[in-house]
Amino acid sequence: MFRKVLIANRGEIALRVVRACKELGIETVTVHSTADANSLHVRFADQSICIGPPQARDSYLNLPRLLSAIEISGADAVHPGYGFLAENASFADTLAKAGVTFIGPTGDQIRQMGDKATAKATVRKAGTPLVPGSDGLLHTVEEALEVAETVGYPVLLKATAGGGGKGMKIAQTREDLPSAFQLARAEAMACFGNGDLYLEKLVLRPRHIEVQVLGDKHGNVVHLGERECSLQRRHQKVLEEAPSPLVDPEMRERMGAAAVAAAKAIDYNTAGTVEFLADNERNFYFIEMNTRIQVEHPVTEMITGVDLVKQMIRSAAGEPLPFTQDQITFRGHAIECRINAEDPVTFAPSPGTITGYHEPGGFGVRVDSWVHDRAKVLPYYDSLLAKLIVWGEDRDAAIARMRWALDEYVVEGIRSTVPFHRRVLRDPEFLSGDLDTGYIERFLKRVGPE
Repeated sequence: MFRKVLIANRGEIALRVVRACKELGIETVTVHSTADANSLHVRFADQSICIGPPQARDSYLNLPRLLSAIEISGADAVHPGYGFLAENASFADTLAKAGVTFIGPTGDQIRQMGDKATAKATVRKAGTPLVPGSDGLLHTVEEALEVAETVGYPVLLKATAGGGGKGMKIAQTREDLPSAFQLARAEAMACFGNGDLYLEKLVLRPRHIEVQVLGDKHGNVVHLGERECSLQRRHQKVLEEAPSPLVDPEMRERMGAAAVAAAKAIDYNTAGTVEFLADNERNFYFIEMNTRIQVEHPVTEMITGVDLVKQMIRSAAGEPLPFTQDQITFRGHAIECRINAEDPVTFAPSPGTITGYHEPGGFGVRVDSWVHDRAKVLPYYDSLLAKLIVWGEDRDAAIARMRWALDEYVVEGIRSTVPFHRRVLRDPEFLSGDLDTGYIERFLKRVGPE
């Protein structure tokens, strides 16, 4: 087991890793910008090192400064959390050359799944179902038109290096495709420096369902069930739950096997997530694989009893998984609401000082947060304040528990998305479980401002 782990992140995920390390008896080192000097991830670590000014590019994303912090601290392993450098293959490679363990995948594994065209080719060989579309990258509008005629309209153009909805354009008809192609390519170049595109058949009213996988360095890979992630705003998740209201045991077995096959195709040996689009007929198609811990991992922990972060550390240290697939059981239902520092109607960022703060508690309630009274919400970083997670015996019980937990949640001094979640948890369409990725857009049009 490692002696000292450096956590190359901030906020709630940095605290989450600190706690996991403490339970394993490992010393912790956190890094921080000058703006984060008084943050809780600094206070509760055994050691903390300032690595630069507030802007992430000069601190949390600055490889030379992070490498200096690793050398100064004597850390023998690094956990990247999510975001920042979590899926940076060069960072993983550099650590490996320096003899420091990256608590995550190898650089090659990140590259294989980070490029969507390569990822699709890899999982296709493993037998994982794919959305009908181009076999590889498209170089011209004419190639795109040819593929679109084969799969049928509407179609979706996607940047191979994309993420967060950038570099994605829909073409409803043949006439729409040329302009959509040019717009998607230009946006992809502007955002990622890579204008390569591929094309997929557009799945109508799709559900976004992802499967948690976990591997070790001994060739073992298991899945820990699925998460429903269809509630999204501008392709960013806002509420997740496990299990999915759509998935029955037969579909869970098929999805789980497909996810495990995708992970084994790259000899995956840590926590990761295989994401699928699904329709109401329970057909599902591979979208991508996230080679890191996910923001929404707690809902899986709540229904399986598996501490995913601790298991990542153990797997990185060379320990085999302590369970097999048939030993994993699912109990109850869990829901996570992302509490963001945003206006609950417009979702505009709301930085500032928190003047009053109270987290809900009680049986079945968990809050993963970096916030405290008088905390400063900075404009330099992601707006996530906290993750409110509840568990219940079934979906109805979890919804009832989440309602009162949201009613008890107090965030004063800035605006937050707590009121938005309160309304969603009482909406008949959400309560029905008949969800898709267009739900929030319809919800906001239907209910209007609070």
